[in-house]
Amino acid sequence: MGGPSPADVRARLLPWYDANRRDLPWRRTRNPYRILVAEYLLQRTRIKSGTPYYERFLKRFPTIRDLAAGPLDDVLAVWEGLGFYGRARNLHAAARVIVEEHRGRIPQSYDALTSLPGIGPYTAGAVASIAFGIRVPAVDGNVTRVIARVFRIREDVTTGTVRRRIAEIAARLVSEDRPGAFNQAMMELGATVCTPLAPACPKCPLERLCLARAAGEERDLPVSSRSRSAPVVPVVFGLVTADERVLVVRRPRGRLLGGLWALPGGERSGRSEKEDLKGSIRSQTGVEVRVGPRWTHVDRTFSHLKWSGSIYRCSPIRRPQETDSVRWIPREEVMRLPLVPFHRDAIKALAGIESFESTR
Repeated sequence: MGGPSPADVRARLLPWYDANRRDLPWRRTRNPYRILVAEYLLQRTRIKSGTPYYERFLKRFPTIRDLAAGPLDDVLAVWEGLGFYGRARNLHAAARVIVEEHRGRIPQSYDALTSLPGIGPYTAGAVASIAFGIRVPAVDGNVTRVIARVFRIREDVTTGTVRRRIAEIAARLVSEDRPGAFNQAMMELGATVCTPLAPACPKCPLERLCLARAAGEERDLPVSSRSRSAPVVPVVFGLVTADERVLVVRRPRGRLLGGLWALPGGERSGRSEKEDLKGSIRSQTGVEVRVGPRWTHVDRTFSHLKWSGSIYRCSPIRRPQETDSVRWIPREEVMRLPLVPFHRDAIKALAGIESFESTR
């Protein structure tokens, strides 16, 4: 393999982890369901921002059977604001598979875990090792960075060949006796010491083993393809209201923010904002509207693109007809739906303005 021996890495890393690990709620349990929820949630979320959602999610869905029985809208509502909503849909789908096909017990094999919706090699490895003590690696971005530096891997870590090499190294490193603790120790080291821009090498238990540190290259590794800047996509949405009701639509699954309820509208086709908005509302709801003044500006950045545009006040020319994906409901009911967060803010602001004006 080249580089330090697995035994040396374990001998230095595990005692450091025992003495320095952060006290996190999912580390206080061996409950497989709670560990599963944490791993889904943390796939694209920092620990600091994810912890309140983890606790809120378990309060609403304390067991796998509670989650499987819950409506998807309730799951999305608890997840609202966390982003990457496909994780919530996959977790809900996985819960139903576990209840229907595994009698409500989280599968204990790595292969069975990878067959569940939304579980890839990292999540399967994390759950298998932490919850069940199975000796498999769990390679996320933090672990990739640690291995690339310790073993001085100078090739692009985003390529398939190098990813496989890192996975092979990780598999050899995993402790036989404490696989879950070892995998968490690697992640903890990458998150708190071996950080992307300013690694704290003097505090690192692997400093004397690290080939990149010895070569003075710790800040140069890992090497990865530079991601392109996110494209800016023009959008326009309509805040369609009358008689204290709001028109909302469910965004299609497989699309950005899929499954959430939203104001009608979306990406523009290139005409004027108001004409684009009228066309979008017509195609999504069958309703013709009068477009009023601009209510607020849209400026939202996602992982792969940016939305820039406007939300306009609108009024329907006739009463909208409700369907499975279109609702024309009182504002109080709208606020109980899983909404696109900045659309929720727009509706809240409207309610606040109208309440203020009614007291003048």
